[in-house]
Amino acid sequence: MDQALVDMCVNERRFVKIPPKLAYGNEGVAGVIPPNSVLHFDVLLMDIWNSEDQVQIHTYFKPPSCPRTIQVSDFVRYHYNGTFLDGTLFDSSHNRMKTYDTYVGIGWLIPGMDKGLLGMCVGEKRIITIPPFLAYGEDGDGKDIPGQASLVFDVALLDLHNPKDSISIENKVVPENCERISQSGDFLRYHYNGTLLDGTFFDSSYSRNRTFDTYIGQGYVIPGMDEGLLGVCIGEKRRIVVPPHLGYGEEGRGNIPGSAVLVFDIHVIDFHNPSDSISITSHYKPPDCSVLSKKGDYLKYHYNASLLDGTLLDSTWNLGKTYNIVLGSGQVVLGMDMGLREMCVGEKRTVIIPPHLGYGEAGVDGEVPGSAVLVFDIELLELVAGLPEGYMFIWNDEVSPNLFEEIDKDGNGEVFLEEFSEYIHAQVASGKGKLAPGFDAEMIVKNMFTNQDRNGDGKVTAEEFKLKDQEAKHDEL
Repeated sequence: MDQALVDMCVNERRFVKIPPKLAYGNEGVAGVIPPNSVLHFDVLLMDIWNSEDQVQIHTYFKPPSCPRTIQVSDFVRYHYNGTFLDGTLFDSSHNRMKTYDTYVGIGWLIPGMDKGLLGMCVGEKRIITIPPFLAYGEDGDGKDIPGQASLVFDVALLDLHNPKDSISIENKVVPENCERISQSGDFLRYHYNGTLLDGTFFDSSYSRNRTFDTYIGQGYVIPGMDEGLLGVCIGEKRRIVVPPHLGYGEEGRGNIPGSAVLVFDIHVIDFHNPSDSISITSHYKPPDCSVLSKKGDYLKYHYNASLLDGTLLDSTWNLGKTYNIVLGSGQVVLGMDMGLREMCVGEKRTVIIPPHLGYGEAGVDGEVPGSAVLVFDIELLELVAGLPEGYMFIWNDEVSPNLFEEIDKDGNGEVFLEEFSEYIHAQVASGKGKLAPGFDAEMIVKNMFTNQDRNGDGKVTAEEFKLKDQEAKHDEL
C-alpha cells in the first residue's frame, strides 16, 4: 500500500492488487485476512498534505487599482466557499447571503486563514489552501470538518478597514474660483452617489432628482460625512470614503450592511450660513449716479435669476418685459428688496441671496429648490421717486384754503366718491398732486375717500373733511 499510494492525485482512483509478501504474508490477520492472501483495494484519494506544507495562495482575479491591502488588525468583510481538497462543499457565506466579517491576524480565524487573507485587495479573488495543522487539526471542528482535513477557501474580498482609520478624501473637480469654503454650521445642498467599497450601489440623490440638504459639523449626518463636507467649494466634486465606525457601525442601516466602508461621490451645489446676508457686486454704474433707489420708489428692472451652479431659473430678458415693483412694499423677497436699494438707473449689479432671505426651505414648487441660494443679475432701467413714508398722495403746491369747496363743485355740502375721484385725478394730471407710484390709483383714491367718510355713509361733509397735517408741505387727504 505504501508503494501504491505514491504519486496519486486527489480524486484519483486506483485499483490496487497486493501479493501476500507485500501485505500480511503467511500469517494474515486472525479472523479477518487468511494467511497468504492476495489483497485487492479500490482506492479513492480524498486529501493529501505534508508536515512541511504552508498555506498556498492562488489569486485568480485582481482589480486594476489596489490602493490598499489587508494588514494585521484590519477588519474585513468577505464571501467564501469552503471545500475539502476533493471539492466537497462544507460551508458557504453565499448560501447564507451574508458576508463573513472579522479581524485579521489577531487570532479570530484559524491560523491558515489569518495568513491567507493578508495582502488582499478589495475586489480580489483568491483560493487559499490550508493544511490541517493550520486549520482544525486532528479533531476537526466537531461538526462538518473531519480531523486531519485540508481546507480550500475560494475568497472574494468586499471590504476592509482598520479601526484606526479616518475618512479619506479624493478631489475630483475643484473650481478655479473658490471665494469661500464650507465651515461648521453651514447649510449645504449637494448631490451624491453612495456605494460600498466593492462598487455595490446603495443610494443616490440623483435618482430622487433632489439634492440632499443639511447642516454640516453639527451631527445632522454621519460623522464621516460631517467631516468630509468641510472645506469644500461650491461646484466641487470629491470622493469621501467613510470607515464604518464613522458611518453606520456594526449594525448598518437599511441596505447598508454592518461594518461596511462607504464611498460617497458628491457634487456640491451650494452652501450658505444662517448668519449670511445678501452679497452685492456692482459691475457698472453710469457717470451720473446721484439719484439712488429708496423705500417707496417705483422701479423697473431686468434680471436673470439662477442658482449658484449656474442653472437658470427665470429671465425678464427672455420674457421681453421688465419687472416692476415698489421698493419696500413686500412685492419681492426680502433679499431682493435689500439688493435693489441705493441703486441708480443704468446700474448693473449681481445680488446673491441666501435662502432665509429668499424662498426659504420650501422654495417654489417646480421653480426654485428648497434652501437654494439665488443669484440675480440686475439692470435698473427706470426709477420713479416714491412718496414719503406713510403717504399715498401728496400736494406738490400749496394746499388751497378752500379745498373742500373746490372738490364740492355742486356746492351742496356733500362730496361723493365720483366727484372726489375726479378732483384728485385732475390734480395729478396738472402736476399739483402726486399719487404713490406703482399702486392701483383707483384703490388709493377710494381708500382716501373712505378715510374721510368717517361715519361710513358714502359721502363726505365739510365737518368730516380734514387734512393729515404731519408735514406742512406734504398734506394728504
